[in-house]
Amino acid sequence: MAISEFEIFKVEKVAKEFCSKRNVNFPPDQLYIDYRLEDQVLYLFEVRPRWDEPNIKAETMVAKLWYIKKDKLWKLYWQRQNMKWHLYEGGINKNLEPLLVQVNEDNYGCFWG
Repeated sequence: MAISEFEIFKVEKVAKEFCSKRNVNFPPDQLYIDYRLEDQVLYLFEVRPRWDEPNIKAETMVAKLWYIKKDKLWKLYWQRQNMKWHLYEGGINKNLEPLLVQVNEDNYGCFWG
């Protein structure tokens, strides 16, 4: 079941605000944080030039936030080196904003290293 247009608008507004705050400290041609909303999943990722071909931009996933509509919950996931997603400790909330605060603070070094 897909999320409504109103919910999509709210999620995109929050995601844009999060990305713009993160992007203040970086030159956009070297690094910027972006998002992608696919069905009920919000992906946050870094975009930077590839080291071997600087003209090509490479995306590195940072976080995955999955909305469970029937439970009205957001779940926050982080990606291990084996490229598998794992539920972040304390990563379940009814609201998206507190989970984005967890991503930003990154207390366990799962998102920003």
